[in-house]
This record gives sequence, C-alpha cells and structure tokens, in this order.
Amino acid sequence: MKKPERKLKKKKERNEKALQKAKAEIEKAQGKELELLTDKIKRLEENVQKAHELKERAISRAQLTKSGNIYIISNIGSFGDTVYKIGMTRRLVPRDRIDELGDASVPFDFDVHGFIYDENAPELENRLHKKLDSKRVNLVNRRAEFFNTTIDEIQAFVNELIPNKQHKPLTKMAEAKEYRETLSLREVQGGATQKTKKEIIKDTQFPDTLI
Repeated sequence: MKKPERKLKKKKERNEKALQKAKAEIEKAQGKELELLTDKIKRLEENVQKAHELKERAISRAQLTKSGNIYIISNIGSFGDTVYKIGMTRRLVPRDRIDELGDASVPFDFDVHGFIYDENAPELENRLHKKLDSKRVNLVNRRAEFFNTTIDEIQAFVNELIPNKQHKPLTKMAEAKEYRETLSLREVQGGATQKTKKEIIKDTQFPDTLI
C-alpha cells in the first residue's frame, strides 16, 4: 500500500473510532449533551464516508496508472533479425509510442510483433525483462530494453507469465518494408539484376498472410 493510501486508511480508522465512542456516549446523554453528540455523530459519519470515497478514488487512480500495454518490436534494418525491444506504454493508442520511437532515432521503422494489455503492465514488463536478463544487448544500461532472442522464446515466456489470460499470439515475421525495399533498390543501382525496380520491390514484400 502506497503512502497516500495509508494516510487515508488511518484517517478513516480514526474517524470510525471517534464515531463508535460518540455512539456509546449518546446512550447516556440527555438534554444539551444529547443534542451536541447527535451533531457530532452526523459529522463523523460524513467524515467516514468521505474518507472511504477518497480511499477508493486513490486505489482507482493507482490501478489506472498501472494499466498499459507491453509491446514487442523489432527493427531488422537497424539491429538485425535477432534483436527485439520489449517495452511498456500507457498511451491510449499504443501504436503512437512505436511511431515515436521510429521518428528519428533509427533509419527504419519498427515492426510490431504484438501488444499485450495488462492491468499491472510495469510488473509484467519487469518479469519479462528478468526472464530475458541474460539476453540483454546492453549489460551496462539496464533501461535499454533490447534483447538478443527469438520470438518463440518471448512467446514461451509470455505464455508462462500470463497462462490464463487471452492474448493474440505474437507475429513471427517482420515486414521490414523500408529495409527490404532499400536492399532491392541497392541491387538495381548496382546492376546486379535485370528486373525493374517495381518488380524487385514486389518480389521482396511479404504476402499479406505473413504480415
């Protein structure tokens, strides 16, 4: 339980104790004292209800900040075909985060192998990272979320960590569209083939069933 939630819980408990004490005293009270205790009980009941609502709101906010999507992405043109990035985003449209990563930091777009929604995404991300700890590309910067692994291995760990939850299987093949088109254009420029540019680009694209 976080500090704000603990404070709200203690405040609620203090009000409840005071309320119990006032209710015990009112049985013996008369006249003006009875009137004062009645008003006091009313205020304490309101305080207890308010404290309860604040606590529930705090818990709700905490749960909302934990929910998010784990993403598994690759970038063959930048890192090769055995390196995957496993990160977490709370964006309502998780694809926005992937587009942001590919804007300027790498020469090619990232391919998405899957999004996994979880109500406690930071914990799931941390557990996945621990499973793949020995496969880290960067052993110095722990915030670098790149791993030298395979989609099959990542899928196995996902199935192990969330066995009873429904999620789409990870996409194995990376389209790597810009990278493959770049290779094709280099072949054309180098005179390595007699095919036209359009024919070569078409040949190197994945069929829809693999994307």
